[in-house]
Amino acid sequence: MAFEVAPLPYDYAALEPHIDAQTMKLHHDKHHQAYVDNLNKAVDADPNLQGKSLEDILSSVGSAPPVVRNNGGGHWNHSFFWEIMGPGGGQPAGELADAITSKFGSFDALQEQFNTAGLGRFGSGWVWLIAVPGQGLEVVSTPNQDNPLMDIAEKKGTPILGNDVWEHAYYLNYQNRRADYLKAWWNVVNWDKVQQRFAAI
Repeated sequence: MAFEVAPLPYDYAALEPHIDAQTMKLHHDKHHQAYVDNLNKAVDADPNLQGKSLEDILSSVGSAPPVVRNNGGGHWNHSFFWEIMGPGGGQPAGELADAITSKFGSFDALQEQFNTAGLGRFGSGWVWLIAVPGQGLEVVSTPNQDNPLMDIAEKKGTPILGNDVWEHAYYLNYQNRRADYLKAWWNVVNWDKVQQRFAAI
């Protein structure tokens, strides 16, 4: 079975004014699709990868060709990204809110640390809130299309929240103002989905 780009779970314009419809359409239909097309080509060419889940591929991606690391990560990261966003925004609640307060002191403090990590990522990459066994929640950043599920990750953990800081995620609306994008992005986090991921760990 070839990997596929799932439809967005909301309209392209659903995240406006924070993320514009044109950016969403290009990001989902063009950038994400390109990662999937390239991943499928790489898997077709390598019998060792055929029949594996995306998570299995990422867990041993250090021994795979760079095209698999880049495009497999691109597919997983973007599939995750679309799901944990949605119109409405809000704040975390319940056990997740308690875990955030316990680790960071407050939701505002988490936002500040997360935004700082995203702003500090040189070039392209991602910023994540991950759950680390025995250590609770942590904010980390990864280069390019890497993520904390990969065996090559500097800090491994289970992502429950993540933001794309590649320029293609924000440039049409924010140009070089990554800080403004990072701040605005909190208005489109789907905390119900984030809570579900946290509860499933």
